[in-house]
Amino acid sequence: MPNSRPNFRPGPTRRRFLASSAFAAAATVGATPLLTACGGGGGGAGEEGRASEQELESILPTFKASEVAVAPDIASENGSSPGYTSWIPDAELGVSVPEPLGSGGHFTAMTPLWGTPPDAGNDFWTAMDQAIGVSIDWQTQDGNTYGEKLGAVLAGSDIPDLVCVPGWELTGQIPQAISSRFADLGPYLSGDKVLDYPNLAAIPTAAWQPAVFGGALRGLPMPGAPIGGVVPYYRQDIFEANGWPAPGSAEDFLDFCKEITSPSSRVWACEDMKWTAFVIHGVLPEKPNYFDRGEDGRLINRYETDAYLEALEWTRKLYAAEVVHPDAVAVSGDAVQRFTAGEVLMFNTGDGTWHNTVIEQRSANPDFRMNAFDFFGVGGQDPIVYTANGSGIWTFVNKNLPEDRIREALQIANYTAAPYGTRENRLRTYGIEGTHYNVENGLPVRTPQGETEVVPETYTFICTPGHSIALPDTPEVVEDWTGWQKRNLAFAKEPLFFGRQVQEPARLASINDGFEDLEDDVVRGRQSLRDLQNAVAEWRRNGGDELREFYQGLLDEEEGA
Repeated sequence: MPNSRPNFRPGPTRRRFLASSAFAAAATVGATPLLTACGGGGGGAGEEGRASEQELESILPTFKASEVAVAPDIASENGSSPGYTSWIPDAELGVSVPEPLGSGGHFTAMTPLWGTPPDAGNDFWTAMDQAIGVSIDWQTQDGNTYGEKLGAVLAGSDIPDLVCVPGWELTGQIPQAISSRFADLGPYLSGDKVLDYPNLAAIPTAAWQPAVFGGALRGLPMPGAPIGGVVPYYRQDIFEANGWPAPGSAEDFLDFCKEITSPSSRVWACEDMKWTAFVIHGVLPEKPNYFDRGEDGRLINRYETDAYLEALEWTRKLYAAEVVHPDAVAVSGDAVQRFTAGEVLMFNTGDGTWHNTVIEQRSANPDFRMNAFDFFGVGGQDPIVYTANGSGIWTFVNKNLPEDRIREALQIANYTAAPYGTRENRLRTYGIEGTHYNVENGLPVRTPQGETEVVPETYTFICTPGHSIALPDTPEVVEDWTGWQKRNLAFAKEPLFFGRQVQEPARLASINDGFEDLEDDVVRGRQSLRDLQNAVAEWRRNGGDELREFYQGLLDEEEGA
């Protein structure tokens, strides 16, 4: 999503955003297939596999760049997100929806929310509804337990008109429900049909690809950054004060961590750096991108690679040297708090933490500065940075809505997807000037009412424009963040199954269970690499080899289509 909201509330934990192997396995237990197999016609929900490239050509919307979007202050490079460092005065804002296009319909909408929901009928929701021309009854649910509520709602008969499903909640019967409960939006958005909704047409094609479920375009996407699920942060202010350069070598990292760790001063080098280790060792991502062609041309899973073992061994050495904070060893407390307190000098989490942390520290510690160090490879080699799917959160439209109401729901999405620098984006992001924010010294300052009412997990979760980094209150974060993206995207590689929804056979859904817990035990020295290798051998016997053949079949059918 565009990162343009001051004090953007943190979403799910790092563990959930990474869709860990253990979580992903649990997520598919009992699931029925999502997509048609390659080459299979009809797009039925009862087939395993994915939509083929040929099918996607007829499903995906036409891309047409916005005619009202503002040129970024920092242009995209290597596929990076564009950056906006300045506040655009109201008089210079573009207009993408000149008048309310809704016809006064009433909609119910269910989204996750981390925090306290605002009161119904508040000024922000009222202003948004009036601008769109609809009325929305928000049924927000606790983000930490959203999957449980989502499963229960989709199993019943009273399904809201609009339902947000984050990718990490594709659990149990939810994949089946997406195909059976939600509308095929292809008749309204595929090809040039999307041009009736200019802001939706301006969403990059890569964001629409993962929105294809059950062989049909069903999801309204929230485009994500090309990379950023794992960001290795460091305390730039402390590093500079001590004359330390940012880390730049896998081989030197451990010695450096030993040098800067001082338990007597309550300073440790880092938190758990396993996820960074996976990136710098070139470990394949998670399902469905955890297979690649090996040297012999046969598919190999991430668990079977030397890189996977080497990354865990690299991380284990950090724990063994006691340079990892004791609370991280015990998996307790808050890593961000330890980082801002100076107890740890490096940690890894998602890019959503960057701006939020800087804003929170502005008054408490004016000298605070965090940055991200670049990924490096092993043995002097370049890193391999696997690009993320174009979207990982979608909102779906109840299939029982009549055509006119589906079209009206798409007008809601068209409004919320307005790009940065437009009147519509300004209202969705900040609310009403004088009520939810004031402009002071050329920058927006949120009021207490704005903090309470303008939560991002409502309209923002319906649909958003292509990812941008728009933070006029912290231009240094925009510069650092976009620079980090540009440099690391020079080493980007798309995984073999990039951008697709793949539904694995239900009988193989649980074979990945336990791998993340085992990884955590290995790096903490509680189990050995031999234990992990034995688990991989068992994984192969229990269905891993069969799963490999399933993925090979998808490739064979695609290449033979």
